[in-house]
Amino acid sequence: MRQKFTSTSILARPEAPRVLVPRGRSPPLVGASCLVRAPRQRGGGVPGTRTLCYAVRMPPFLPFRGLRYDPDLPLDRLIAPPYDVVAAEERARLAGRHRANAIHVELPEDDPRSGDNRYRHAATLFDGWRSDGTVRPDRAPAFYAYRMTSPDSSTVTGVIGALACDPPGADVLPHEQTIPKDTTDRLDLLRACHANLSPIWGLSLTNGLADAYRPLGPPPAEAVDDDGVVHSLWVLDDPATVERISAGVAASPVVIADGHHRYETAARYRAERRTARGDEPGEYDFVMALVVELAEDQLTVGPIHRTLTGVPADVDLVESFRSWFDAVHAGPADDAVLEAVARSSALALVLPGGVWLLTARDDAYQAAGSDLDSSLVSLVTDKIGGVQLAYQHDWRTAAAAVRDGDAQGALLIRPVTVRQIREWAAARRRMPPKSTYFRPKPRTGMVFRSVEG
Repeated sequence: MRQKFTSTSILARPEAPRVLVPRGRSPPLVGASCLVRAPRQRGGGVPGTRTLCYAVRMPPFLPFRGLRYDPDLPLDRLIAPPYDVVAAEERARLAGRHRANAIHVELPEDDPRSGDNRYRHAATLFDGWRSDGTVRPDRAPAFYAYRMTSPDSSTVTGVIGALACDPPGADVLPHEQTIPKDTTDRLDLLRACHANLSPIWGLSLTNGLADAYRPLGPPPAEAVDDDGVVHSLWVLDDPATVERISAGVAASPVVIADGHHRYETAARYRAERRTARGDEPGEYDFVMALVVELAEDQLTVGPIHRTLTGVPADVDLVESFRSWFDAVHAGPADDAVLEAVARSSALALVLPGGVWLLTARDDAYQAAGSDLDSSLVSLVTDKIGGVQLAYQHDWRTAAAAVRDGDAQGALLIRPVTVRQIREWAAARRRMPPKSTYFRPKPRTGMVFRSVEG
């Protein structure tokens, strides 16, 4: 017996292509072969029985109907950094700026007045913002071009959309190994708010992808953060642009640059909802993601330096590193020497007694199986019993910890190059933890994504 079909629009727009699926079943959202036809024309045809034209694979990156702040509100006072870079003092400052600052839901607190825990309180606040018009849905599904312009005029431009929660190792690749972290906090927040509040950051291996989402004209939403970075957002909803972006991202794997734990949380939530709803597809199959082309002119990658504590008294750090590196004394650990070392982009060991330049020998590269500084220094630090590492993005902070006696030493690491990121991604290898620092950080509050169901 011939199977009957019904149709559903991929983009929920009248001019969108339609996907035909067996009557009574939900549409496949990703990873399936779907039969597609053009929008139905006037003058004939029985619903659900039109000719099937060609087969396609649904793209793993789709537009969504974003939730954005009322444009009359001061966006500068509403945006917030991602939850995992906000200390208590900064959270209090952000929360005091505006009753609807995104930090109230991105990093919520218990509500002593209602007795609600922080997750229930965040959900109540977010629902209230949607009810009173503080946050409003866009008129149609869209992608969102997003540009961050630093005070030095360097820019990072990407596109925000809904990325499929494919199993790691499929079309979405983890960029580096992660330090174990409790992800129940983000999962409880997602369960309560039914929304992606901040985007993960993905890197696309598709050459020329940036041309598909290059924004034109003034942005409809713009804000300046506390570091002087300008965050600009454009709505991209014309069908041709939507198709180019979806096809471009779907053409290559996406590498998770930042937000590994949030991606894992979204995948867990997807599994929960699929189990609860009889494996029915839904918005929970996707997570909001900022996708940037992996190219030199599209990214700013910084280093993550290491400070060392807990080094046993009988361990000579310089001699320890000489087992794998040539170590040359560069001078005292004063501002002039440290500034010169930082400008030279050298790998260096900073101790109270001075600064040593480290050059890895050939056997170190072979033993590490890598040319990354994070891999090379681990040959030494992993062998020192009791040592503890802390991570700093600014070399000045790392050096100050040594000067002030808060650390016994610091390793000034060179930034990973875009070439190295691409090579590791192509080989489907994960870099060691804390190898890269992508900057500036996207701000929570530029756009939210509802995850109902």
